[in-house]
Amino acid sequence: MITTNSIIQKEYNDRMNRVFEYIDKNLDADLSLQTVAQVAFFSPFHFHRVFKFITQETLNEYVTRQRVEKSASDLLHKNSSIQEIAIKYGFNDNSSFTRVFKKYYNVSPREFKKQNPNRFSKICQLQSKNSQEYLTYDKYICVINNLKNWIKMNAKIEVKKLPKMDVAYVSSIGCQHLESAYQKLIQWATPIDLMNEHTKMITIYHDSFKITEANKVRMSASILLHKPVDVKKEISLTTIEAGKYIVGHFEIGLDEFEKSWTGLFIWMNENGYQKADNNPFEIYHNDFKNHPEKKATVDFCIPII
Repeated sequence: MITTNSIIQKEYNDRMNRVFEYIDKNLDADLSLQTVAQVAFFSPFHFHRVFKFITQETLNEYVTRQRVEKSASDLLHKNSSIQEIAIKYGFNDNSSFTRVFKKYYNVSPREFKKQNPNRFSKICQLQSKNSQEYLTYDKYICVINNLKNWIKMNAKIEVKKLPKMDVAYVSSIGCQHLESAYQKLIQWATPIDLMNEHTKMITIYHDSFKITEANKVRMSASILLHKPVDVKKEISLTTIEAGKYIVGHFEIGLDEFEKSWTGLFIWMNENGYQKADNNPFEIYHNDFKNHPEKKATVDFCIPII
């Protein structure tokens, strides 16, 4: 039975997902509280409270972080000039871009671009309570070589076109909420016969762990659809667009996901491919809990130009 509360919850969820999509597509435009609140059909006052409750950030904080982090990703993976990147993400000029960027990374965009991209990866970074210490050059080369060998031994890599994929999803902000997002998705999907041995679950990454703090990374816990469905409560619908992808096929433990992703991006860079603006994602082909060694059979998919 669909209750009034369920309808209201679904409406709120749809509005907020629409907001996230709007921000993603309009980082170069006016994203003031007044403008974005209109997208959500909320008053600015009410939208401010709802948005901060969901993201733990004000709208301005979230938008600024998205602009800086997306520009950092472009600096790592694209050949665009700093001026082109600044304009793409809504900064008025290079000086304002540099000023905001340095607040986040303590270096200018130019210095960030010069430094080896993988210096900013969690794998190549040693954390202490009060500072960040980076690997020496020799140790860094050792890490990179180990990752190359890991990919060579554990991944089957193809570059191919993937078709459009319709999915139902539940949003998750932060790794700590991804499991509960999947539980909500499965709870919805089971009674309508979407869960069987052929079901494909997909995690879409809207942010990069290389750039964004783990507790702020936005993900979509998704299920691949092969027929029209009615959604309710926290379930939403979206489409993964058809396109060209690097697809790395792995059979790995849960603790090996991070180095697999990092190694695959290294493979991308060394083979001369550029990441497209679409979001990378994982497609799961088994339930790791049923594997004798608790391993996941998974495809890592990076959209490329």
